[in-house]
Amino acid sequence: MGGRLLKSVVSVIGISVGVAAPEAVTFDRLTYHESPKALPADAVTEDWPRFLGPRHDLHSRETRLLKSFPEDGPRKIWEVERGGGHAPPVVAGDYLVLIHTLGGREVIECLHSGSGKRYWKFDYPVKLTSSYGVDDAPRSAPVIDGDLVFTVGVRGDLHCLELTTGKIVWHKNLDREYGPAPLFFGRGSCPLVYGETLIVNVGGEICVGAFQKRTGELVWKTEHPWHASYASPVPATFHGRKRILVFAGGMTDPPTGGLLSIDPSNGKIDDAVPWRARMFASVNASSPVAVGNAAFVTESYTEGGALVDFTAHGKAKLRWKARRFASQFTTPVAYDGYLYGVDGSGGTEIVCYEITSGKEMWRDGIEIPGARLGRAGLLRIDGDFLCLGAQGTLLWLDLSPQGARILSRVQLFRAPETWGVPIVSRGLLYVNKNAFGPKLICYDLRSE
Repeated sequence: MGGRLLKSVVSVIGISVGVAAPEAVTFDRLTYHESPKALPADAVTEDWPRFLGPRHDLHSRETRLLKSFPEDGPRKIWEVERGGGHAPPVVAGDYLVLIHTLGGREVIECLHSGSGKRYWKFDYPVKLTSSYGVDDAPRSAPVIDGDLVFTVGVRGDLHCLELTTGKIVWHKNLDREYGPAPLFFGRGSCPLVYGETLIVNVGGEICVGAFQKRTGELVWKTEHPWHASYASPVPATFHGRKRILVFAGGMTDPPTGGLLSIDPSNGKIDDAVPWRARMFASVNASSPVAVGNAAFVTESYTEGGALVDFTAHGKAKLRWKARRFASQFTTPVAYDGYLYGVDGSGGTEIVCYEITSGKEMWRDGIEIPGARLGRAGLLRIDGDFLCLGAQGTLLWLDLSPQGARILSRVQLFRAPETWGVPIVSRGLLYVNKNAFGPKLICYDLRSE
């Protein structure tokens, strides 16, 4: 291990003590429209500090939201011009953090969640390339954990920053330290804070690494031939035992990858379940969904979805598979015994599957005048499902085993590649507009 430490590019700078956090100030890329409505007194609110939400399951406890959209949609509160990338923002209290690229630099910014004003900006040069006509740019969402924020850049720059100041706590470049991960569009898996560790699907020389979250020191590593993917690690509990699920698989020929169940105390693998398309130009990008003592994984190229059971001894067994539950990169939502998600990568349908049996209950293309549903994001919130279509359509949906029903619908804007989950915190909605003038837009979703 000594050799590894000598080669380490970790730089550790202690958390600032007694240094006042900067005030949020306006800046040239910000347009402020108006103040949001006051929160209803009985509204339940919570943060959205990580990619899949506070409990890693695309469920939010927020209530008292605007359920009937006016003709021109919910009111815009503020908008910020963005650069390249598809990484969604994360929110904790007044702090919103996003990562994108501008002018050949990877930019991490911390904004006031209510006004869009900026607390701080941290940036560094990054070399971008283009694959399949798509520019490499950040796809990995930041993670906020207490007084720290963690980011993984498209070229493997792993940063730990102070949330309130943006000062570096530690940094390492995963590509230089562990070798480049073979990926089509640069790195895109989001890190996972688990206790005192930061767990990353590294790729290169190691498959998964756990780093001490305040120092960056490598605590354990998982060695396996499957490389880093675009899916993000998620925690699970099987038969009372804590585990980390990693849906791995990078740019390899022949293509390899699948689901790993890992002991978070030491990085040892309980079992590995191969699940990867047979074609080279494919990725594992939808994050695993933990359901009881099982996990659901899905990919959109040839294999589709599968539910995998885990025994009390950690061994995996396929319960069912569904070729037509094939999500390219959107993560399904488990609710009340059923899985709801998007099948397909171009022409798509929302589908419902019974978790116990794998029975398809229904599929629905969700007709949208003048737009396509596309690779939409689903969020279970305030008693219904909030859906963000790939061309900027926002919908409230009633989804049940009996079918899908549109409760309310509005076209926020018309732009392709509006990929991601609608993010809601304290009654405010945050949406990335990724084409035709990329922006991060904040809307008022508070009810009267």
